[in-house]
Amino acid sequence: MEKTLYQIFKTFFKVGTLLLGGGYVILPLLQCELVEKKNWIDENELCEYYALGQSVPGIIAANTAIFVGYKLKKTSGAVAATLGITLPAFIAIIIIAKLIEEIIGLKFMQSIFWGVGIGVVLLIFLAVKEMWKKSIVDKFTCGVFFTIFILSACFKAPPAALIILSIFIGLWIEYQKKLEHGENKE
Repeated sequence: MEKTLYQIFKTFFKVGTLLLGGGYVILPLLQCELVEKKNWIDENELCEYYALGQSVPGIIAANTAIFVGYKLKKTSGAVAATLGITLPAFIAIIIIAKLIEEIIGLKFMQSIFWGVGIGVVLLIFLAVKEMWKKSIVDKFTCGVFFTIFILSACFKAPPAALIILSIFIGLWIEYQKKLEHGENKE
């Protein structure tokens, strides 16, 4: 079959429309279209391009399309294949975004989101309650909690810094316990 830029684009567009579930789904689709139907590349080449597509940063499907397109028609083939494979997802995202924009404006959906928000708050509360039972076990840990809470709430200390500070406090407590047990054994 002829390898025009249009044919390359159309073939990869077709694969892109069927591509659901990530990069691992692309291999049998490309096998069917490029190797069996069009005979543009052989099975070994496809596996090599797929392996290369996984090895470089980026989307596996787009990377594989670049390598195959380049093999077929150099740079213009790579561009046509990449546009073909990515355009269906781009169009789907635009359509879904428009639909979501319309749906969110409905009063019914706002009520659903309000209910979901309440549910999320409840789940967070339950998680905090469980963590509290396991973490705040004595006066010292209660003091550490309130110190970290005040640093966060009143002084707007960065959460990552507070977590790291808490880790070091926990390590220090554990070290102190080991020292005490070590002294008592002698």
